[in-house]
Amino acid sequence: MRPRFGRLLLTAALLSLSVGLYAAHRFQDGEGAALEGLRTLELSEARGDMALYPRALARLEERLAHYPDDYEANLLKGLILFRSGRLEEARQELAQLTRRAPKFHLAHLVQGDLLLAQTQTVTDIGATPLLAGLQAEEEALAQLRAEAEVRLKSYLDALPQDRLPRTLLTLGEDVQTAIVVDKESHRLYIYERGGQGEPPRLVRDYYVSTGRANGNKNLRGDLRTPEGVYFITGHIPSSELPDKYGSGAFPLNYPNELDRRLGKTGDGIWLHGTENAFYSRPPLDSEGCVVLPNIDLDQAAAFIRPGVTPLVITARVDWVDEGAWRRERQELLDALNLWLEDWTSGDVERYLAHYAADFWSPGYDLQRWQARKRAVAQGKKFQQVELSNLSLFAYPQSAAGRDLVVASFRQHYRSNNFNADLGKRLYLTRENGRWRVLYEGGS
Repeated sequence: MRPRFGRLLLTAALLSLSVGLYAAHRFQDGEGAALEGLRTLELSEARGDMALYPRALARLEERLAHYPDDYEANLLKGLILFRSGRLEEARQELAQLTRRAPKFHLAHLVQGDLLLAQTQTVTDIGATPLLAGLQAEEEALAQLRAEAEVRLKSYLDALPQDRLPRTLLTLGEDVQTAIVVDKESHRLYIYERGGQGEPPRLVRDYYVSTGRANGNKNLRGDLRTPEGVYFITGHIPSSELPDKYGSGAFPLNYPNELDRRLGKTGDGIWLHGTENAFYSRPPLDSEGCVVLPNIDLDQAAAFIRPGVTPLVITARVDWVDEGAWRRERQELLDALNLWLEDWTSGDVERYLAHYAADFWSPGYDLQRWQARKRAVAQGKKFQQVELSNLSLFAYPQSAAGRDLVVASFRQHYRSNNFNADLGKRLYLTRENGRWRVLYEGGS
């Protein structure tokens, strides 16, 4: 256990108890009975959200009805009740939560604040006389305040239901779920594949911690979380890991094809759990991995299929309406269909016009690729190419620096002298208004 957070958890628990006794004593003496000094907890940028509270509370009740062990929902409910002035309901909610989740540091601190608010003004999480002298713990307190802020703000910001993550343009038949991580809001979203041609559906979302350093990962040891389109490659059970990884880990394919092309270094980027002495970690607290509370990782694991499930990490999710999502999706499908049509036409120059000037493939640049394809075309009497299990993912702009889409699919190739079925991955980039192939390789 990290000593600072171990001491803080004990302090927070004692705060809940001691403030409760102090508040009870004050009320017995008749002091503060009118609660005239009560102010609700104010998180930065949170004012003006009052109109969202009734709907937010209703959705939290629905969430808890489906998932009774959703401790974050209990915390959010307590915070919103507190800020709505419903102090006693908030106190009861947090008291139940700390009994059920005794390692939840933030819940203990908020509970202490709720109790203290019965006797004096509370302006920030942990801003109490009992903690004022613990200067050594101020960094940990600041991290818990940040955790409370990102949890509540991201929940309230996510209430509109008409938004889709631009990155998930199409999920293949075998890809039942996809994961999107928003580093700015510290949320992990799990989407389920929709019906034929329909948008994906949000099924769960969770608070996550990311790298201690802000920005996109470039170098080994820079403590940043990478941004890009990745795939979960496996699962490592907790029995094979040190305790700091919690209930297990899901490795990602960082560095991916584009990362290696850009000269990025490092490895060992995982989606993993939290050290068992803690419920959660502060927002910026990992060495580059994406970290979930153990209870949430265990739930998320049911939606993960190693070797199949994509995980897109963004600096900030690009939310779009369904109309924009459909237009871009169709544009990419049309581009791929034209690529296939020109490939099978027998006109090799039409086919090669689909490749970007800075194209690369393992062992090839554009010139070598063109020479190979022209040579192969001389022996072809016919070619048939079909795609199945097609997925399309818009690459985060912050990571690519250009319009980029990853296409992952199964390719079925037939010709007079060669047949093959193989997994393939394309990176498509927009050049002069037209989508062209930037990278082509196996998947």
